[in-house]
Amino acid sequence: MLSTGALRAHLLAAGLAGPVATSREDSLRSYRLFAARDPRVMLGIDPGWAWNERELLSLMADRCGVSRDPGQVTGTDVIDPERTLSALDAFAERLRVAAASGAPVLLGTGHPRRLLGFYAVLADALSAAGCLVLTPAQGRCIDITTRFGVRMCNLDYVRGVALVREPGVRGAGREPGAHTHSPLPVRAVLETLAESGGPLPGLVVGDHGWVCGAGQLGIEAIGPGGTDDPALFVGEAEGRVSVAVPLADTARPSSYLPLTRYVLNRACLSQ
Repeated sequence: MLSTGALRAHLLAAGLAGPVATSREDSLRSYRLFAARDPRVMLGIDPGWAWNERELLSLMADRCGVSRDPGQVTGTDVIDPERTLSALDAFAERLRVAAASGAPVLLGTGHPRRLLGFYAVLADALSAAGCLVLTPAQGRCIDITTRFGVRMCNLDYVRGVALVREPGVRGAGREPGAHTHSPLPVRAVLETLAESGGPLPGLVVGDHGWVCGAGQLGIEAIGPGGTDDPALFVGEAEGRVSVAVPLADTARPSSYLPLTRYVLNRACLSQ
C-alpha cells in the first residue's frame, strides 16, 4: 500500500507536482487563448461564464497552486502536491462509486505515450469489478483539425483505452497512438453508442478532449490536467467535469503507475 506521504514524495521527485516542465509562458498563453475562446485550448468545453485572463489565473491558482501573480511571466510553473493528492482522493471516490454500481465506463486518452498505462490498469480493475468497459466505433475515421490543417485519424483501443492513430499505424510494438486535444473522438464514440442503442457510459475517465467533450455533453467525467489546461478546471468550476486532477502530463510513463496503485487502493479496487 502506497501511503499519502510516499505518494507526495513521488509526485515531487517525478516532476508530476511541485515545479513542473510546463513553462509559465505556456500556461499564461493558454489562459489568454481560453479567454479569447480559441478552440485549440477549449477541449470541447463551452463555458457558461465569461472568463478573462485574470479570473483564469485566479482559478488555476486555486485549483492547481500556480502563482496568482500576473507579473510573474517567466520560469517554470508549479503544481501544489496537496491539491493533487486531494483531487486523486476525489478521483478514486468516483471510481469506487462507478464500480459499486457496475456502471458502464469509457476510458480514453490524448496522451497515449505518457498515460496509456495509467488508464489501462484502471480499465482492468474496473472490468474485474463488474463494470462494462466500452469499446465502440473501433476503426472509425475522424477528421481532426490541427494548426497544420485537417488530420485524418482512426479510433482504436488498447487494453480497453480509446486513442487515435494515424492511418496505417496499428499493432503491438508500433506507434502507441497520436497526441490530440480534440473532443471529436469522444463525440464519435458517444454518437456510435447512441445510434446503436448501446449503453452510454456512466463515467468517462481520460484527459484533454475526452474529459471535456464528455462533460460538456452531460456525462460524468474525471481526469488529469496540467497548468496549461484551463479547460478542465473551468469545466470543474462550472460543474461539467466532476474531478480535474492537477498533474503534469509530460513525465515518463512509469511515473504514473504509483498513482494508479494509490487510487485503486483508495477506491477499494486493488487486485
